[in-house]
This record gives sequence, structure tokens and C-alpha cells, in this order.
Amino acid sequence: MINKKYQNILFAFFMALFMSCIMSIAICFFNFGFVKNIIFIWLKAWGFAFVVAFPTVSFVAPLVRKIVSKIVSK
Repeated sequence: MINKKYQNILFAFFMALFMSCIMSIAICFFNFGFVKNIIFIWLKAWGFAFVVAFPTVSFVAPLVRKIVSKIVSK
């Protein structure tokens, strides 16, 4: 198992991985439809999206947690 001190990094990694996957395939289908090379288009888009998403989630997640903790009753 992985040490608990890496929990935030793992959270950001998997959140970025899944969200970039889902969003990139949705946007590819929206922009191109069911073309024959959609898988290659999507994989290229997913790679780029993940490179953007991982540092974004790493930076934004702590801010979102603070905002949510202020608006949720204790």
C-alpha cells in the first residue's frame, strides 16, 4: 500500500485522470462525431488534457476544500 502522506497527490492524480478522460472523449465526440480515427484524436486530446488537469487539480482542490468548509454547516 501507499503511505497516507501521498493521499492528496493520489487524489489529484486520479481525479485529473478520470475527469480528463471523460471530458476529452465528450468534447471529441461533440466536435468530430463518430469518425474512423476518433480513438487517436481522443488519445491525443486526453494526453494534453491530463497534462493541464493534474497541476490544476493539485492547485485548486485545497482552495475548493476551504470554500466548501466555509459554506457547509458544522
